[in-house]
Amino acid sequence: MTLMLAGRPAIPKVSNSNIILACNVNGLGWVRCEGKGSFMNSPKLKAWADDQLKSGTVHVVIDLEHCTGMDSTFMGTMAGLAMRLIKTSGGILEVTSADKKNSQALDDLGLSSLMQINPESPSWSGQEGAMRKSLTEYGQVNSTDRTKHVFDAHKTLCDADDSNSEKFSTVLDCLEAELLSRHKPSEE
Repeated sequence: MTLMLAGRPAIPKVSNSNIILACNVNGLGWVRCEGKGSFMNSPKLKAWADDQLKSGTVHVVIDLEHCTGMDSTFMGTMAGLAMRLIKTSGGILEVTSADKKNSQALDDLGLSSLMQINPESPSWSGQEGAMRKSLTEYGQVNSTDRTKHVFDAHKTLCDADDSNSEKFSTVLDCLEAELLSRHKPSEE
């Protein structure tokens, strides 16, 4: 049965607040992007991932069920997490509930080689509902230099797949120039 609103099918409610929800249940880290994954909320994803890796978590699932899209900074942050997990024994990053657009965006940047996107038979199959009920908003972020974070995320994308270097060379050049200009001694 389809819900109708004013004679048209109702659109499922999707958050537009662009938040990060997260939990860890029995060593499985689960993080969910509500709304758009962007340079605005990717520092929270990175901070959560840092905490998880420090506590020994080696299996992380990124839930994109309600993710309306991702920018390159968010995907670079995901790539960085995947690369760090790969370096740990048994480390794995899985992406679940990625729609066609988000799956394609990850694949276009060569990230399907770093993470499993919509795995067919994950070890956590059947636990999605319980994990999603355990999620709470992750809001802990220290003062992050957003320009440095965006630079690092794009540099990670280039490290993840050489073909990304051409795609992001101008962005990296501009960000690097901005970062360098901040550290020049002022002329008196």
